[in-house]
Amino acid sequence: MELERDQLQKNIIELYTREHTELGDFGTAYHLGRGYELAKQHDLATTLRNQGILVFPHAGVQDCGYQIAACVHAALDSGADKVLFISVLHAFTEEMEQARRRVAAGKPPKDEHHWGIQGPGIKTLTGDSESYSQQWQADHAPMSWRFFWDAELKRREIDPKDAPKVIERFPYLAGGKPEALPNIEETIEIAKDAVIVSTADAFHHGIGYGDAPEDSFPPNTQGLAKAKQTLEAGIKLLEAGDYWGYNQHCVDAKSDARDAGQLFRYLRGPMKGEVIDITYTDASALYKQPPPTWVAAALFKWDLT
Repeated sequence: MELERDQLQKNIIELYTREHTELGDFGTAYHLGRGYELAKQHDLATTLRNQGILVFPHAGVQDCGYQIAACVHAALDSGADKVLFISVLHAFTEEMEQARRRVAAGKPPKDEHHWGIQGPGIKTLTGDSESYSQQWQADHAPMSWRFFWDAELKRREIDPKDAPKVIERFPYLAGGKPEALPNIEETIEIAKDAVIVSTADAFHHGIGYGDAPEDSFPPNTQGLAKAKQTLEAGIKLLEAGDYWGYNQHCVDAKSDARDAGQLFRYLRGPMKGEVIDITYTDASALYKQPPPTWVAAALFKWDLT
């Protein structure tokens, strides 16, 4: 099982790298342009400027690149000097997956080797080997954000050294208590004068994700409506500050954002969330499973209340 997870991670990295290359200049410009219009339509820069949060997907870039680009535009147009990017950290080892399952079953996160917040500049989390705290480096979740960030800096003729500083943080095993995560104090300090963006593929569905064929539905109008309903249920839990309820919701929805969502809600406090755009990526080929096997790609906007 561990070898299969390792191979899946390699396949996804290769897929994302190929998709970015295939976009080319024209495709990249298309998503940046469409993202700009979306950001203006919903005034996303103001959301960030007012300490709200934007959450974009990390699904197939051909499908949802414009949503990611909208958040890039918002971050740059917010006027902030610092961007805190709270990323998903996927379970690409069997040890990480089993730890996640144990925590979801009620075991204390502090007993787990992978408990904490990873990211650049963090050598260790709980005094263990450096290798464990560097797993964020191989995660695919930030890849398209970095791609469109660099592309938009180039388009705007902004020297990277003059651009807002992006600080990436990767929480794991919040377990309903994000305030207890190792390195939380450092993250709180970063958030004080930063705008915050995050990422989530918050609804995975179908045969390739373990749903029975009779319980799997295609990503048509009805399917996307069901996905949005599920996403909105998760929003309600975070709005209420129900971290454990949200953790368990993410298990049921097959959402990868259980830790990132708990962390950004804790950092900003009470907010009102909404899904402002939704599409999907077909994952049948990636998982070598028949359709329907897909992931909802949604753009969330969170405003302080």
